[in-house]
Amino acid sequence: MTLRAGVRGSPQGFPRAARLLKHSDFERVYKLGRRHFSPHMTVFYLPQTVGAAGSASPRIGFTVGRVLGGAVERNRIKRRMREAVRRQRSIMKVPVDVVINPRKSILALEFPLVLVEVGCAFETIEKKLATK
Repeated sequence: MTLRAGVRGSPQGFPRAARLLKHSDFERVYKLGRRHFSPHMTVFYLPQTVGAAGSASPRIGFTVGRVLGGAVERNRIKRRMREAVRRQRSIMKVPVDVVINPRKSILALEFPLVLVEVGCAFETIEKKLATK
C-alpha cells in the first residue's frame, strides 16, 4: 500500500479530531439535531455543547448503510464523501457535529457536483446556525 505524498499530517487532511467517531455522538445528532435535505444526501447537524469532546471545530461523520449496495460501492461512496468534505471543510467555522447520509445516486454524480452539493450543505448549515 502506498501513501500519497502530502496527505498524512497535512493541513488539508481529515484529522481524527475533525471526525465524528462514537456511536453515541451519531445518536445524539440524529435525535436532537436538525436536518438539511439535498438531492443526493441528507445532512443532520447539531451545534456542539460546551464540553463536547473538548473541540471547538466542526466534526463530521458518515453513515452508509447496506441498503446502498455491497461493500465495494459503500466504500467508494465513503471515499468520495470524505474527499469532498476534506476539500470543503474550511467553509464550516462554527462548532457543530454533522452526520452526512448520502443516497445511492451520489455514485453516478460527477465529483465536481459532489463538491458543490457538500459546499452548499455546509453553507446552509452555517447560515442557519448564525441566525440563532
